[in-house]
Formats: sequence, structure tokens, C-alpha cells
Amino acid sequence: MKRRDFLALSAAALTLPRAGFAASELALGDGKLITLSDGNLTLPGDFVLAAMDADAAAAMRQKYNLAADSYTPPCNLTLYQDGTRNVLFDVGAGPDFMPSAGKLDAALEAANLTHDDITHVIFTHAHPDHLWGLLDDFDEPKFANAEYLIGQAEFDYWTNPETVNTIGQARTTFAAGAARRLDILAEQLQFFNDGEEPVPGVIARLSAGHTPGHMSFIVGGKVMVLGDAISNNFVAFEQPGFASPSDQDPDMAAATRISLLDQITADGLAVSGFHLPGGGLGNVTRQGDSYSYVEG
Repeated sequence: MKRRDFLALSAAALTLPRAGFAASELALGDGKLITLSDGNLTLPGDFVLAAMDADAAAAMRQKYNLAADSYTPPCNLTLYQDGTRNVLFDVGAGPDFMPSAGKLDAALEAANLTHDDITHVIFTHAHPDHLWGLLDDFDEPKFANAEYLIGQAEFDYWTNPETVNTIGQARTTFAAGAARRLDILAEQLQFFNDGEEPVPGVIARLSAGHTPGHMSFIVGGKVMVLGDAISNNFVAFEQPGFASPSDQDPDMAAATRISLLDQITADGLAVSGFHLPGGGLGNVTRQGDSYSYVEG
């Protein structure tokens, strides 16, 4: 990315103070990216750092002002608008996962959008905070006018009857919830693979590890929508090779982060992160094998 493009992207980032649901906006050629808040998760304080040495974890918490007893990452849904399409990446948690999440309806209203305005829904992966907002009170897909798209490998994993038996006890509800929702949606789903364009201008980038078929996306050649492939602004950037138990395959996820961060900085891409602060839109700087996330 040329310097003037980088500066233009940074200057275009802003916060929309509507109804308390922070949204960030990024100009992107003839279109734009908007992030919409689905609220936040409420997790144990060691959710990300449980495998880290206690002293190192304490130093990380102090450096990044993280509470020891709770971890409350934001949930930012990315919406790509190009004048004719409203492409929503993931659908949030809905009402059945955590009381602190599932706020997408209010965020859409604050952005003067309705469910019917969404033309495409593209899933990064099928974890609850990304998928469980799919259905209305009658178990019908909430975005009635949308085309639904998901990576083939991700769909195959969550709809495999053996997944619920092999995923581990802590994630069995994830498996059951994903299978039920994807089964309801199955006849409407379209599938794609690594390197393909689920919609024009959006290129899928396999980023497995957090889940087996997790996908990130390069939008407009200038922004990478990360999903949960890079899911925090501290250890994931500072020590991308750290294997976190928050990922289903920690070692694979670490290798994926290293590869993604190398690509992001080499190509000068901005990022849109589901659990990154400040609305989730920002840039990445590199210091050798370590990186930093810069909001906006």
C-alpha cells in the first residue's frame, strides 16, 4: 500500500456515537467498511493467557491493563458496503450465548439498517459469538434477503456427526449449536474454498487453527477481515507464536497468526478484527518478529 493510501485509510477511520453501540468506518475505494458492535464477551481472566508462565502473564496484564479476574473482549461485526451490496461478516451471538453479547439488532438500527438490507452473509467460522445470531424467534434465518456463504471445510467440520464427540467437553455446546443452525440453513448455503471470491472484491484466505476451517478475507485489496484468527491486541501481536488454549488447535493457530501478520505488514493491509478494541479497525506495525496493533 502506498503511503498516501495508508494515510487516507487512517484519516477515514471514525467512531459513530449512536445509541451506545460503537461503530467504526473505513473508506475503501467506492465503498466502505463499517464495524458494528455486538456487545462483548465475559470470560475468565486467564482465558487467553492460561498456558503462559504466571510471571509473564502478570507482566502482560500490567502492560495492557488487563484485569486478572475477567476478560471482556469486544465483538465487532464487519459490514462491507459497495453501493449495491451490504455484505455482513458473521451474525453475532444472538440471545442464547451471553447476556453481554447479541446486540447486533440495536447496532444495525443505529446505523440506519434493517435485516432486510443485508444482501450477503459470509461466515468466518461457526463459533457461537459468530453464528448464533442467525435465527429469529421462529428458527428462521434472520436475514431473509441475504445469500449465505461459508467455507466448505468449516461447514464439513461442524456438520460431521462425530465432531460433538471429539471436540472436547468444554466445546460440546459449540458443536451442537453449530450443527443445528447450519442444518437449518443448509439448503441456502453456498460454499467456497481458500483463494476463491465468495463475492466480487472479497478473497477468502484460509486461516485454520482457531477452528479447522476458519477463513479470513481480503476486502478491496486493502483490508483483511480477521475473524478470530488474530483475536486480541496483546499477546497475539506481541508474541504471535504463543499457543493459546483459546484456539481449538493452538499450534496451528500460532503458525497461522505468524503467516497472517507477515502478509498484513508486507502488503500494507489494514485490519478488521472481531475482538480488537476501538471498533476493531486499525493497522499493524512490525518490530522484528513482534507486532503492534494501532487503533484506527
